[in-house]
Amino acid sequence: MIFLNPLFLLLFPLVVFIIIYAQRKNLTSGFKFSSGELLQNLKPTIKVFLSQKIIYLRLAGAILIILALARPQAPIADSKIVTEGIDIVLTLDSSTSMLAEDFKINGQRESRIDVIKDVVKNFIKGRKNDRLAIVTFAARAYTVCPLTLDYNWLLTNLERLKSGMLEDGTAIGSGIAASLSRLKNSAAKSKVIILLTDGRNNTGTISPLTAAEAAKALKVKIYTIGAGAKGPVPYPARDFFGNKVYQQVEVDLDENTLTKIASITGANFFSATNTQSLRDIYGEIDKLEKTPVQEKGYLQYNELFPLFLVPGLILLFLEVVLMNTVLRKVP
Repeated sequence: MIFLNPLFLLLFPLVVFIIIYAQRKNLTSGFKFSSGELLQNLKPTIKVFLSQKIIYLRLAGAILIILALARPQAPIADSKIVTEGIDIVLTLDSSTSMLAEDFKINGQRESRIDVIKDVVKNFIKGRKNDRLAIVTFAARAYTVCPLTLDYNWLLTNLERLKSGMLEDGTAIGSGIAASLSRLKNSAAKSKVIILLTDGRNNTGTISPLTAAEAAKALKVKIYTIGAGAKGPVPYPARDFFGNKVYQQVEVDLDENTLTKIASITGANFFSATNTQSLRDIYGEIDKLEKTPVQEKGYLQYNELFPLFLVPGLILLFLEVVLMNTVLRKVP
């Protein structure tokens, strides 16, 4: 049994004191006698005895009413509440190669960075009890948003992500290191980095494989995604008149290193060559990274206050009736 309003229980000592004090004053006789010798050998009648003990009816009634005010409740059904507590860092490449437009949304050609933001947005909306962070990298790494459960704020910060916002280059090792710094103080049982890039590590002071070994030591899994088709891809440019034109550019995707990073940390490497495959990959990771934790909780409660309130009112009513009829004092 629990009490929804336990503060009412503090009234117990005050109410008991007031009732006992009032009863003592009530026992004082209305008549004054010079001597009580004539009454010493008289035994008290049942009426006198009951009038002296009527205080217990009042005390019992008051106690029951106070218990009712405290709202006693009893759980009537317990259930297992399943929660998921995973810390996930979404590590996204924002180098200028992500401006290549070999992905489509609704039949319209879009840049890799815009398609990835759209897919990641749906991934974020699909999480419920997990903390997420966003880290981006080009020639250096930058934390777009730290770990949070505020998904609306996360989505707002995701919109800020643009290709070319950092010095150009691809520092995969720095991206992993920055992501690990977001997770190093995490108490979550499962810690995950989802790293997406379309290039090869060509700058930074940290080797991607060294960073992967650090992740392994911290028990962090790194899922790696290689984005983009192999071979020449359409890259937007401007002609002499400012019109948008496309050039065929070769993007160097290092699938071998991405596979090793995932393997070292006990995760998987995925290759995304179009929008649908990218959605499928994030959906696959979403299914893989769910660790249910059962917690016992009580969802339904039975209100017990009528069991205390009704008898309490009956006792007080009985006390009032008796004091004004059978046990009435004169004067």
